[in-house]
Amino acid sequence: MNEFRLNTVTAVTDIAVVDLFCGVGGLTHGLRLAGLNVVAGIDIDESCEFPYEHNNRDVKFIKADVAEISEDAISECYKGYSFKVLVGCAPCQPFSSYTFRYRKNGHTSEKWELLDSFNDKVQIIKPHIVSMENVPELAKEKIFHRFIKSLENSGYKVSYSLVFCPDYGVPQNRKRLVLLASRLGQINMIKPELTPENYRTVKQTIGCLPEIKSGEQDERDPLHWSAQLNDTNLKRIRQSKQGGTWRDWSEDLRLPCHRKESGKTYASIYGRMSWDKPAPTITTQFYGYGNGRFGHPEQDRALSLREGAMLQSFPENYAFIEPGKTFNRHHVGTHIGNAVPVLLGKAIGKSITAHLTEVRDND
Repeated sequence: MNEFRLNTVTAVTDIAVVDLFCGVGGLTHGLRLAGLNVVAGIDIDESCEFPYEHNNRDVKFIKADVAEISEDAISECYKGYSFKVLVGCAPCQPFSSYTFRYRKNGHTSEKWELLDSFNDKVQIIKPHIVSMENVPELAKEKIFHRFIKSLENSGYKVSYSLVFCPDYGVPQNRKRLVLLASRLGQINMIKPELTPENYRTVKQTIGCLPEIKSGEQDERDPLHWSAQLNDTNLKRIRQSKQGGTWRDWSEDLRLPCHRKESGKTYASIYGRMSWDKPAPTITTQFYGYGNGRFGHPEQDRALSLREGAMLQSFPENYAFIEPGKTFNRHHVGTHIGNAVPVLLGKAIGKSITAHLTEVRDND
C-alpha cells in the first residue's frame, strides 16, 4: 500500500503545486488547464510578476532566487495541503546545443548549479511528485544523471523522455526533455495525443491575426508588433518562399557567409515559415528576421511578439504587460521564448493526474 492514500477529495482539492523558475507562467497555465492546483510560482525576475499573477488568478508570485530561498519558505506554500507537487524548468542556456562548444572548452556557468538547487529543495521538502522540463542536451550531462540518482536514492520512481511538442498540440517543431518522478510508484508521460497528419499548423494558430507591416503595431494589441526591416531585408523577404532559404534570393542579396562552404548549412536563416506546417522552434530571438526561419509566411515581415506567444501555445489574450505601461520588447520576447509551451505544461499536468488516478484506483 502506498504511504499516502488518495481519495476523491485528495485528488481534487488537497493537492498543491509549486512552480520553480516559473517565468511568465507557461508551465503553471498548462498545469491549471489540466486541473492541477498551482499555489505559487517562484522566479528571480520581478518583471514576470504581472503576467504570472494576472493570467493565473489566485496563484501567488514570489520574487526570489531559487538558489537562495529557504526550504521553509517553499514549504509554507504547501500549508493546509496534504499532497505536494514540485515542478520547474531551470534556465536552459547552459545546457543548450548553442553553448556546447563553450562548455567543451572548459567554461562553466553558475546557472548549472540551479539544477542542484532544485534537487536540494526536493531532498528537504520531499514532494510526492517532481517534474522537471529542459532542453534535450541536458540528458547528456553528468549533472542530470546525478539528479536522477539522487531522486532514486530518495525513493522516487523516475522516468524521462524527449518530447516532440507537436505531439501534444504545440504548433512548433520543439523538442524538450521531460522528467517525472513519484514516491507513489512508476509515473510516465502520457502518450502522444496527435500524429503528423493532424499537427497544429502555423495558419491554424496565427492566421486569424490582423495584417501588419514591418515596423507596425496593431492598435488593439501592443504585442502584435513586428520589428522594422531595413531595405535590404525587405528585398530579401520579398524574394523568400514559404519554407524556403536564402537560396531563393538573387545573388546580390546573399551574405558573404552564404558563398562559403560552411555557410551552406545555415539554410533556415532569413527564411519564411510555412502556413501548413508547425513553426520552427521559437527562441528568445524569434522576432528577428535574421535569427532563424521567422519570416511570416505571407506578409513581408518577421513574427510579431503576439504570434511568437501563440506559437508557444499561450492563449491569444494572455497579457504580458500591464495596460498603459511602457515595456521592453526585448525582455518580453525573451520571456516568451524561454517559457514552457502552455500545451506541453498541460500534457505534463495530465500525466500527473493520470498517475494519481492510477494510484488511487489501485490503493
